[in-house]
Parts: sequence; C-alpha cells; structure tokens
Amino acid sequence: MSTLAVVEEILRETAVPMSVREIVERAGVRLPSKSKTPDTVVARDLSMDIKRRGEESLFVRTSPGRYTLRTLASMTTSTTAAAAGIQPMSAIGARKPAAAAPATQRARTDSDVGNGLVG
Repeated sequence: MSTLAVVEEILRETAVPMSVREIVERAGVRLPSKSKTPDTVVARDLSMDIKRRGEESLFVRTSPGRYTLRTLASMTTSTTAAAAGIQPMSAIGARKPAAAAPATQRARTDSDVGNGLVG
C-alpha cells in the first residue's frame, strides 16, 4: 500500500483535517516507508500530489501543515465558510512580493577624502 493510500484511509476514518504529525502517529507501521523521518515523507508526498494533480488530487491543504480529503473539505468548507463569509483559498489572489529594502548610505571616512571619493 502506498503512502498516499494509507494517508487517504486515515483521513477518511477521522473525517477532520490533520497535521502531518497526527497522520504519521495514527498510521504507525502501516506506512510503507522505513524512513527515519516519516513526517517528511508524508508531507512531501502530499505536497507533490497536490502540486502535480491540482484539482484532481484527492487531498487538499487546509492550512500550513494540515491536510484533509478534498471531498471532506468541500462539504465542511462550503457550509461553514459560507456562513462565516470566508472565501476559499482558490478565490484569494496571489500575494504581492515584498518591497525591496531601501539602500543605505555608507558613512564617509577619512580614507574616502584621500582617495578622491569626496570632493
């Protein structure tokens, strides 16, 4: 059984968004990877599946480090979010990049005067 199949089974059982750590703890020996860092393996596999398959992925990230099944998220999100007036993440535009920090001026030194840098 693949890592994602185990994760799908666990998320179906719980029917609530879970952190990667919670998923790994619940999965225990069912995870096929014998990695020393199973959290990393699960997080990587989930992220790559979501990135590669997009809307076709079974999984969805509900918040940083928390995942659920897309079918469960759509049932929960549509009713709860609509009541609270919250937009789905897909409706929120991309963040603007941070503005560059302004350049700072270097203090003049006596050597600047001798080198012809200051007139």
